[in-house]
Amino acid sequence: MRRIFIAGNWKMNTSSTEAQQLIEAIYAQTNDHEMDIAVCPPTVYLSAVSSYIKSNEQRKNLQIKLGAQNMHWEDKGAFTGEVSGQMLQDVGCTYVVLGHSERRALFSETNENINKKIHKALAIGLLPILCIGETLEERESGKEKEVITEQLTMGLKDLSPSQVETCTVAYEPVWAIGTGKTASPEMAQDMHAFIRQMLAQNYGDNVAQAVRIQYGGSVKPQNIKDLIAQADIDGALIGGASLKADSFSEIISICSA
Repeated sequence: MRRIFIAGNWKMNTSSTEAQQLIEAIYAQTNDHEMDIAVCPPTVYLSAVSSYIKSNEQRKNLQIKLGAQNMHWEDKGAFTGEVSGQMLQDVGCTYVVLGHSERRALFSETNENINKKIHKALAIGLLPILCIGETLEERESGKEKEVITEQLTMGLKDLSPSQVETCTVAYEPVWAIGTGKTASPEMAQDMHAFIRQMLAQNYGDNVAQAVRIQYGGSVKPQNIKDLIAQADIDGALIGGASLKADSFSEIISICSA
């Protein structure tokens, strides 16, 4: 049985004080739960959040892990403004979000570059969260599964089945991110089932059944129960609601019920 995985993507939000207050509040308001939980702060606050997480490692059933929002595929070099996977490991990261729609749309990230990053992350022991999703225009034109197929296939290109098994896939319909719109549970399940079918076709049923597929796109306490009840939705990659400790903690509580 796949273990639920809830991750909070803080994006380009919080000050140093706010980041500290947020992680403290998440711990204070979250009861112990046996599921996987991660927070992904801005890069400049990773170290501070990591220190607080390490100071709470004694909580057996609340093991919050640290994730980054991006990385470069090279180890080091003349890449001004970039961060390597080794740097992320050095400050305590377990996960790294790759291929988020905002990176694709605003910073021209390609499937090829995302694939390079996934290969590097896995090579050094970071666990990738591969984001895939269609725009409203692509869905309305009936191309959503074609888009998902390309992003999934190219993102995981040349990975072995055992490598794919350690990845998380986050399906985030672009039209639902930060808009307040959410795919219906049935719509989300249909796409998650399609993604799992693609994984089975490319890597075998055992891998497909092991890979966790998160849903992302205006996830909040009011809709998470119906989403997580779907057979192929294994958790959520949460944006805005992860910036409020009470919302994030409530989502975790609902998923554990």
